Amino acid sequence: MTLDLERPLRHPGLAEGPLMSKRARWLVVLGFLLPGSAQVLAGNRRLGRLGLVATFLLIAGGVAALLGLMLARVPTLSFFTNGVVLLVVQVLLFAYAVLWLVLGFDTLRLTRLVRVPGNWRVPVAALSVLLTIVPVAGAAWAGTAVGAGRSLLGDLFQGAPAVEPVDGRYNILLLGADAGADREGLRPDSISLVSVDAKTGQSVIIGLPRELKGAPFPETSPLAEIYPYGYCDEVNNYEVVDGGGYYCFTTGNLNSLITELEDSGSPSYDGMYASAVSQGSSPGIEATKDAVTGITGLQVQFYVLVNMDGFSAMIDALGGVTMNVQEPLPIGGRIDEYSGELVNVDAWIEPGEQRLDGYHAQWYARSRYGSANGDYDRMARQRELQAAILAQMNPANVLLRFQEVAAAGTQLVETDIPESMLGRFVDLAAKAREHTPVNVELVPPAVDPELPEYGIIHQLVAEGVAAASPQEEPAE
Repeated sequence: MTLDLERPLRHPGLAEGPLMSKRARWLVVLGFLLPGSAQVLAGNRRLGRLGLVATFLLIAGGVAALLGLMLARVPTLSFFTNGVVLLVVQVLLFAYAVLWLVLGFDTLRLTRLVRVPGNWRVPVAALSVLLTIVPVAGAAWAGTAVGAGRSLLGDLFQGAPAVEPVDGRYNILLLGADAGADREGLRPDSISLVSVDAKTGQSVIIGLPRELKGAPFPETSPLAEIYPYGYCDEVNNYEVVDGGGYYCFTTGNLNSLITELEDSGSPSYDGMYASAVSQGSSPGIEATKDAVTGITGLQVQFYVLVNMDGFSAMIDALGGVTMNVQEPLPIGGRIDEYSGELVNVDAWIEPGEQRLDGYHAQWYARSRYGSANGDYDRMARQRELQAAILAQMNPANVLLRFQEVAAAGTQLVETDIPESMLGRFVDLAAKAREHTPVNVELVPPAVDPELPEYGIIHQLVAEGVAAASPQEEPAE
C-alpha cells in the first residue's frame, strides 16, 4: 500500500513518459517553493529535512524582523546594525546559498531527465537551473551586501556606549570640507548644527558662517582659559616673550580651529583633548564642537565630517543627483587681479533642473564664483546638495547599488557617532522625513560675522529650536 502511494514520486518504476514529465515539473516547482520538499518526497529525506528546517528558520527570521520593525523599531534596528549580528547574518546567507545550490541540482537529478519525454527535457532542465541559480545568486548578493554594510559600519562608527539626548534633543555638528590636494590644513567650507528632537525627529538646521569671529567657549572647555574673551579676540591675540600669554596663529575664523589646534604647533594646546583620537575625533574637531556649543547655546554631542571631494564617488554610485540650478555656475576659473574679471573657466553648469553626475555636482557645491552673495550662496548650495543626496537615497536606489554606495561612504564621511546609536538615529531619520526642517541662518543681515552679537544668536537659535519642538496640547 505504502509503495503504491509513493511510487509516482519516489519509485516511478516503469511509469510512462507523460507521468514522468508531470513528476519532473512538480519536483522542480516544489523544490523552488519549499526547498527540501523534493528530497523528502523523492530523494534523501535527511537532506530534505535539513533544507526544510533551514527554510523555515529563514522564513521565521524574516517574519520576526518584520514584526520587530513594526512593534519595536529602535531595538530591532539596533540589533541589525551590530557588527557581530551582521557577520552571523552574512555567514548564514552564504550557507543557505550553498544549501540551495545543493538542493537545486539534487532536485534536477531526481527528475530523471533520461525518462522524461524529449519535448520536456530541455524546458525541465532550464527551469530547474533557473530556479536554482537565481535564488542562489540573490542570497549570495545579499550576503555580499551585508558584508559591505558590516565593513562600512566597522570603518565609520565607533564602538562606544550610547549617549542620552540633552534637553530632549540630539545635537550633531555637520562639517563640509573641501580637502583637495591644493588645500593646506582642514578648514570646513560649510558648518551647520543639526538639532533633532529625540522623540519626534523634528529638526532645526543652524547654518554658521565659516568666517564667524570671536567664538566663545563654554566654561567646561579647555580653551575657555586660553580665550576668555572669545577665539582670537584682540584682547587674547598677543604673544608674550616670557610666557604666560597665548597667541592665535590663524585668522580667528570659526573654520580655522582645526588648523589652529592641530597644525599651528603652539605649545598652548599641548595635551588638549588627549582622548579625542581614540573616540573617533580629533583635537581640532573637539575644539570646533566646543566653539559651536558656545555660539549656539546647544551642547554639541557628535560630529559628521562630509568630505566634499568624496561627493563625486557617492553621487556616481547613486546614478547621479537631480538639482534645480538657479544660476550659471563656473567650473574652475579665477578672478584676474588686474581686471577683476573671471577668467580661465573650463565650462559652465547652466540653470534649470538637471541630473548631475559626481563631477558636475561637486562643482555645483564648490564653485566660488558666479553668485551674488559669494560664500553664503556657496554654503547654501552645499547644504542643498547634501539634502538632495539624502532625499534621493531611496531604498530601491541604495539596494541596487549598495556595494558602490558603501564603498563611497567610507571616503565621504567621518563621524564619532557610536555604532550602538545607529538604530536610534535611523529611526529618527525616518521620523524626520515627516517634518519640514526649520532653518536658522546666522548670516547677514541678522548676524555680522565680523562683529557678532552672541546674545542675539542665542535668541535666534532658541526661536528655531522652539519652532522645531512638539507643540504642547492646550489645557482643557
